[in-house]
Amino acid sequence: MRVEKAKERERIFPAMMSLKMASPLHLVFLFMISGALGNEWSVTYSKTNLCAINGSTVFMNVTYTHPTGLTVRNRFWVINPIDWIEPTDLHDEPGYSGRVEYLGDEQRHFSLRLSDVKKSDELKYFVRIITNEGKERWLGHPGVALTVTDLQVIAPAEVTEGQSAVLICKTTCSLTDPTFIWYKNRRDLTTKTTKSNELHLQPVSSEDAGSYSCAVRGYEHLPSPAQTLRVRYPPKNVSVSFSSSGEIVEGSSVTLTCNSDANPPVETNTWFKGTTSVGKGKTYTISKIRSEDSGEYKCKSSNEVGHQDSISVTLNVLYPPKNVSVSISSSGEIVEGSSVTLTCSSDANPPVENYTWYKVTKLVGIENTYTISKIRSEDSGEYKCKCSNEVG
Repeated sequence: MRVEKAKERERIFPAMMSLKMASPLHLVFLFMISGALGNEWSVTYSKTNLCAINGSTVFMNVTYTHPTGLTVRNRFWVINPIDWIEPTDLHDEPGYSGRVEYLGDEQRHFSLRLSDVKKSDELKYFVRIITNEGKERWLGHPGVALTVTDLQVIAPAEVTEGQSAVLICKTTCSLTDPTFIWYKNRRDLTTKTTKSNELHLQPVSSEDAGSYSCAVRGYEHLPSPAQTLRVRYPPKNVSVSFSSSGEIVEGSSVTLTCNSDANPPVETNTWFKGTTSVGKGKTYTISKIRSEDSGEYKCKSSNEVGHQDSISVTLNVLYPPKNVSVSISSSGEIVEGSSVTLTCSSDANPPVENYTWYKVTKLVGIENTYTISKIRSEDSGEYKCKCSNEVG
């Protein structure tokens, strides 16, 4: 605070000059000044330091009193005044057009509303009061220092699932009682509204990966740039799919594919039939599948974070009857008049549907067994059975 009394100013001006004859360009820094009229000036700013978000609107408020007998003819705000040079009304300063509005009343309250603040607005702002006495012009000190900040999310570039992470909504100055809002992939995290500028993720899961930004309540339209959080996690949701959605027939080609979700991507896929390792790679192909290839298959996916096995899937290979043979119920000699049963056996998938019995080339039966109740000499001869299923 600088106080200048009449006798002090006499050092500069002739002795007969009164205080009212002082230069109109002289800037007087006053909170409590004894004037020639016997009353006091006072100038009080509600805040002398303001922190504002880039693009927001700020209010600078001041109250003042002046000596009785003076009438305020004009009042306005100025920036960075220079002694002995009449300051310019903020309305007329380059870069401020359309962004300045003065608010006030007759009770000596006077406010500046500055919209769409920018980094270039980081200056000191003062109120200028001009009275009906042309030589009495007052500048209120200490003024208001404005700092403009952007919002920035500080986050680890990468974190491993199960660990904890702290994201910070950073400002370069201290905002007044802010409430911070967090967004993930542009969606409001309504449960993540806090007075603190920190967002705690504990423990981190793969679902926490995404783009994060922050804003301050009341200025949701001015969020920070997004910051990407990457989460490392072992393979999950490992599954096996078939190249064919239909039936697998012997002799065809079948490809199994191992699918998973992992970050970083899966490095190794190992294939098992039962507990036996049969191959590596994202796919496992059996070019000419055989009945022996039927069984349970699974894959194991691994990356540098961990591994997971898929659920086993069953390969059911369909094939026509094979190893067809005929057996006789009697192991000894067949005597005329006795009963004989022939049984047709085979290996097939799906099971045999139809049996056909022939004596040489003559059809004699259609079941899996063929019985001759009282055999005669005419029944002697060669018998065979034919098996079939849907494959062959």
